[in-house]
Amino acid sequence: METDAPGRGTAALEPPDGGFTWAWARSLLDGLPGGRGLNIAHEAVDRHVLSGAGERTALRFLRSDGTREDWTYHDLRAATNRFANVLGALGIGRGDGVVTLLDRRPEVYVACLGTLKAAAVSTPLFPAFGRDPIRQRLELGHTRALVTTPSLYRKRVAAIRSELPELEQVLLVGLGSTTAPDGTVDLDALLASASPDFTIPPTEPEDRALLHFTSGTTGTPKGAIHVHEAVVAHHITGRWALDLRRDDVFWCTADPGWVTGTSYGIIAPLTVGATVVVDERDFDAERWYATLEEQQVSVWYTSPTAARMLMRAGDELAHEHDLSCVRLAASVGEPLNPEVVEWSTDHLGVTLHDNWWQTETGGIMIANGPGTEIRPGSMGRPVPGIEAAILRCGDEGVLLLDPGGEVQPAAPGEAGHLVLRPGWPSMFRGYLDAPERYAACFQAGWYLSGDLASVDAEGRYWYVGRSDDVIKTAGHLIGPFEVESALMEHPSVSEVGVIGRPDEVAGSIIKAFVALRPDVEATEDLELELLGFARSRLGPAVAPRELVFVDSLPHTRSGKILRRLLRARELGLPEGDLSTLEPQ
Repeated sequence: METDAPGRGTAALEPPDGGFTWAWARSLLDGLPGGRGLNIAHEAVDRHVLSGAGERTALRFLRSDGTREDWTYHDLRAATNRFANVLGALGIGRGDGVVTLLDRRPEVYVACLGTLKAAAVSTPLFPAFGRDPIRQRLELGHTRALVTTPSLYRKRVAAIRSELPELEQVLLVGLGSTTAPDGTVDLDALLASASPDFTIPPTEPEDRALLHFTSGTTGTPKGAIHVHEAVVAHHITGRWALDLRRDDVFWCTADPGWVTGTSYGIIAPLTVGATVVVDERDFDAERWYATLEEQQVSVWYTSPTAARMLMRAGDELAHEHDLSCVRLAASVGEPLNPEVVEWSTDHLGVTLHDNWWQTETGGIMIANGPGTEIRPGSMGRPVPGIEAAILRCGDEGVLLLDPGGEVQPAAPGEAGHLVLRPGWPSMFRGYLDAPERYAACFQAGWYLSGDLASVDAEGRYWYVGRSDDVIKTAGHLIGPFEVESALMEHPSVSEVGVIGRPDEVAGSIIKAFVALRPDVEATEDLELELLGFARSRLGPAVAPRELVFVDSLPHTRSGKILRRLLRARELGLPEGDLSTLEPQ
């Protein structure tokens, strides 16, 4: 059995002489006792207890009232065993869909891991979803059980319950002395009477484990299917890319309702045996700084939007806190602007490490790992075991093939389609009930990410944009991220979103939507100044021709700028799936 000694980090991850293989990465995990397969929850919880580390702190909950509650691995094992037993008593088992619709509270972690122990399929949903997005996901996921609170049930689910004939069980947490509404059960009462002992049934690596929904530009959300074998990638990338160690205090700010909050907020750090910080409250710059300092967070995983919000809160606030405890800080979810990387180095005392992955990849694919030289704006290099490439593509991101039907690699620095060679453990195994959508993601032996990027002569990858975001103007292919990052270098600018607006002469012209810092007034003079500022940095072919000031930009609830929504509103096009849109 492979365990970490205190302080052991990536230096202990040297693969054997034959080099890195996924079989070697798999050997770092235990597998179910008796050779009964591979189960994510066993690797995240039970194996630590069985190895004698059950008294280590697994979860540290920072309550909204300011109190703190620590759970040991032993506590987490008992609670997840109880939940698995509850599911079994209700007839929920192998392959059945179990959805959590909860705020950041202990029951999210208990339900997710307990569901995996029962060999059922866990689907965490973001609690701010409205009724229609919830109904859609419960229906698409063939959900048999839902775990939620009385308040969320009353506001979001009760009115649509009759439209969900497959939803058999609604388990409510936090009822207290209140009687459970008709058609629901008191989960707290069931857990209290359930046994803390549970034997995980045989679980094959290819058994379904997680279902994550990802929204597209049009149509219904897509349910990406992940299997128990994904834990191999979660564990090794957590250690390679995030430098996670057993004695770390780790804080992933993503909500468990998003794939980052599951893969790296629950699974990866727990498989390492680290302590995971969970903050029930929403973003507040001063409290976030205090949390990092007071909880002595050593590894911090956040989003570019959160980093920009900290930057917007001012340099003085950053300097009021000692963040020397933070050994590694990383960011994911959207491109990380170079100026944010430089700001973090200058004012936080720690350099943000960018990395890239998707709901479909299930885990980190490209990263600036610990100890690497950071080039602000670069996503880094592929992690061990991942083969990536940049291939030439035509309009709408379609791969270009030579006369022999072979793909055409892009030259160093040339923008093209970012592709991955299939076969890594956390690769999604399909879109639920949508095989044609899944098949469309693969071409010529590669997984098509839908992202455009470039790779330099040193093997570093640089993000350009989504294939449907990239702008073709006067024969040039322009990534919006490049333009946005240039404008963000101006001290008056807080955030930028860039789109292409159709033009009879140029094909498209670049239009920028700019949110200013709170103390800056939007004026015509500033508009001209910013246009000139961008032109001086980017040149006339790339700089925006139009610029408008906005109070805020549309984001997904996970922090990504919704450029397609900016484009749809500008051009009067259908807005597509807005279920992940952050309220404005």
